[in-house]
Amino acid sequence: MIYFDNAATTWPKPEEVYRAVEDAMRNFGGNPGRSGHRMALAAARLVYEARETLAEFFNAESPTNIVFTMNATDALNTAIKGVLKPGDHVITTSMEHNSVARPIFALTKSGVEWDIVRCGTDGSLDPDDVVKAIKPNTRLIAITHASNVTGTIMPVGEIGKIARERGILLLVDAAQSAGVLDIDVQGMNIDLLAFPGHKGLYGPQGTGGLYVREGLQLTPIRQGGTGSFSEELEQPEILPDRLECGTLNTPGIAGLAAGVDFVKKKGLKNIRYHEEQLTQRFLEGLKEIDGVTVYGPEKAADRCAVISLNFNNLDSAELAYLLDSRFDIQVRPGLHCSPLAHRTLGTEDRGTVRFSFSVFNTVEEIDRALEALREISLSSR
Repeated sequence: MIYFDNAATTWPKPEEVYRAVEDAMRNFGGNPGRSGHRMALAAARLVYEARETLAEFFNAESPTNIVFTMNATDALNTAIKGVLKPGDHVITTSMEHNSVARPIFALTKSGVEWDIVRCGTDGSLDPDDVVKAIKPNTRLIAITHASNVTGTIMPVGEIGKIARERGILLLVDAAQSAGVLDIDVQGMNIDLLAFPGHKGLYGPQGTGGLYVREGLQLTPIRQGGTGSFSEELEQPEILPDRLECGTLNTPGIAGLAAGVDFVKKKGLKNIRYHEEQLTQRFLEGLKEIDGVTVYGPEKAADRCAVISLNFNNLDSAELAYLLDSRFDIQVRPGLHCSPLAHRTLGTEDRGTVRFSFSVFNTVEEIDRALEALREISLSSR
């Protein structure tokens, strides 16, 4: 089997991730922060060390600025609903995932104003268009770092500078970029960074996190047990307790930390180079196949390892089915939970077929996929 659905979740995971999850479940399955016995202390130590690992990876001010969540969607909801109030104005782009669009849409019903900056037909964003959208009551700019439909890399550093100069908060959705692109939250003026554990960081599903800039206070969207300040009914003020409620996914966090360690040992530049080479080879090969329409930037350097395409006379679901059933190639068809992006591309009615690569994919797999597409192209004429 060839797995090309890494933009949804990476597979396989590094062996050390599997081992870390099992080790946590078998050997110190206590509840972190909830007791003083050695299993609970071991679990708490593991969680804190994972915070340290992620804080260093993203250049956060402190491990306590890393809040663990269920996934990137949970992190985005925590950030968006923790910041915006009725009367506030928020800016997004037309390439955003529903994980950004739906929480904001829900808030518009209670008085939050929302403007969507239209991107180019390749998914690219002009920072000047963001500047033009700013209003006196603009509280937040929320943008994806890389599109999950086209892979287009957004100018986050430039947007961060614009936001910081104007006293506007910047929220970055790093669902496709964490573990692939270099992210320096302080250097890029990022106030809030939402990231999944199960994609480019190679952790298990059900893990993720939110970086919160030092000194930024969010309103919690849920309350509950934290293990700290238990005598008070008010949710604790300190991070990460303010935004973390209930028992954490300790085995998942153990796997996430192991995944980040894998990325660090492999080297971010090496991972990016490998995925870029695969992407460029695939893009070049697609040019030789009749009837293929490719969306997004022409150069692999301008996108993550995500490529969306269509065949002129095939529905996206039909093409994905043929690749799966005849060639054992796993891809994803449809709208990819990003209808705004498909409106930008003009593919809202049809969707696209998305190929997405990881460090574990090979040149041989790319070539086999291209050959499969050639066969499908010939047989569908």
